[in-house]
Amino acid sequence: MPTLYRKYRPQNFKEVVGQNHIKVTLEQEIKSGKVAHAYLFCGPRAVGKTTLARVLAKAINCEKRETASAEPCDKCLSCKEITGGRALDVMEIDAASYTQVENVRENIIPNARVTPARSKYKVFIIDEVHMLTMQAFNALLKIIEEPPVYVVFILCTTEAHKVPLTIISRCQRFDFKRISVNDVVKKLAYIVQSENVKVDKGILEAVARHADGHMRDAESMLGQIIAIGGESITQAEADLVIPRSDLNEVINLLNLLVKKDAAGGIRLINQLMDDGVDLKMFLKNMIEILRKLMIIKINPGLAEKLSLEMGEAMELKINQLARELNVEQILKIMEKLIKAAADLKADFIKQLSLEMAIVEICALPAPSSLRIIPRDAVAQKFTAYRTAANSAKPVADKIGAVETPINVTDSQIMEKWNEVLAKVKQYNHSLSFILRVCQPKNLTGNQLCLAFKYKFHRDRVSEAAVKNIIEKVLNQVYGAPLVIEAMIDENLEVAASKLISDEPVDLKQPAALNESASAKATADKQGNMIDNLLKTFGGKVVS
Repeated sequence: MPTLYRKYRPQNFKEVVGQNHIKVTLEQEIKSGKVAHAYLFCGPRAVGKTTLARVLAKAINCEKRETASAEPCDKCLSCKEITGGRALDVMEIDAASYTQVENVRENIIPNARVTPARSKYKVFIIDEVHMLTMQAFNALLKIIEEPPVYVVFILCTTEAHKVPLTIISRCQRFDFKRISVNDVVKKLAYIVQSENVKVDKGILEAVARHADGHMRDAESMLGQIIAIGGESITQAEADLVIPRSDLNEVINLLNLLVKKDAAGGIRLINQLMDDGVDLKMFLKNMIEILRKLMIIKINPGLAEKLSLEMGEAMELKINQLARELNVEQILKIMEKLIKAAADLKADFIKQLSLEMAIVEICALPAPSSLRIIPRDAVAQKFTAYRTAANSAKPVADKIGAVETPINVTDSQIMEKWNEVLAKVKQYNHSLSFILRVCQPKNLTGNQLCLAFKYKFHRDRVSEAAVKNIIEKVLNQVYGAPLVIEAMIDENLEVAASKLISDEPVDLKQPAALNESASAKATADKQGNMIDNLLKTFGGKVVS
């Protein structure tokens, strides 16, 4: 029985997991008939370089491929021969085994000068091309630069920096990326369904995380698990194959740090020591998750690009932690843990540095950044202010009020709100969109309450830098030093037009003209809706 990664090797572009940025380009070239003479596929191991090279070779030589499609038919003689590795016109060369210049002169160059036996193109797939000697590259250079019209070279490598620039400049270069956890899980789920095996999604996510973006590693590990467990895989059976993961314990420890529970943290660390956990790897995982939290707090849209995916279940726990921590706390925790990781080797008590870091983190003072005050507490605070404002200036100072009376009413807030949106947009385009889906509730003293339907929006507005922008604009528009309080109102109704339109209303035009202008802006800039949603919520377009 073939191994899973061989049995389920993709045979067309649709089956190739990830690498959409490459597939789209190649498909367009095939459909338009503008196939390049040389390609360079570079990137990490086990991410589909050789597989995509075979699919490309099959597609350009397919005898029954539809003109409007780039997918090979997999039914014609050419497709069957390439799939079975019997095609005379598709040559796969392992450069690691044939590194010398003699092999290039005796095998590649003479064969390239002979017309294809049956296919339209003669394709040379040279794997691990960086292993060729400099003399071999020089011998290959001329034929790659000006090959016969029926020859296509596909060079694959994990170390593009070792390929001479003279070769790279003559190729179309495509950089492959590691495959995301979610994409790996989808492929593994398809495999277990095809094999009629029941496997919990949590097990598949654990396999995908340990594969670290390498599909072949994930499929090999899944094959081992299926061999052990049979038709139904239990967690205990999977644990025999999957290297132990302590990500759940990392989350548990971070939750204890948030609660300032030093005793619980030390107890957890010593329990892990008794279980034989590698503290160095544990700290590495913990710092990686904290890095992900930091990026989420700075810009949620960057988290998907710059940090590792952890799987659906783990991502939910990380997002919950992100709501409970701010950037200042995350940076301080990371600083302590990085120092603990550096000191770990020198400890005569192995866990001592980590225990000290836990105690120090739990002893840290509360962060100085903005906290969200419950609405009832705000009302009580300003009631106290109105009672004592004329006689007790220190009380007013403590609650953040101002001595100058605020001559702004709730109706004036609503009348000039579009002007606020217009000015905010000059400082921060996406912030303007967030304020469009909020509702100014009421003005108490100099405190303006803004209601949001979603906690993410409230947290965003509560960040110090964002809060300063809003309050600066409020001062400019209303001529009063207003401060804001953000709250959540789950019953808040957000009009669909607010989600689509990103153009402020012109206050100098009649209402009817404003509506017309808004409709026109919506029609003209429909594409901005997706961009605004991505900026606000974070994410990517997947289909």
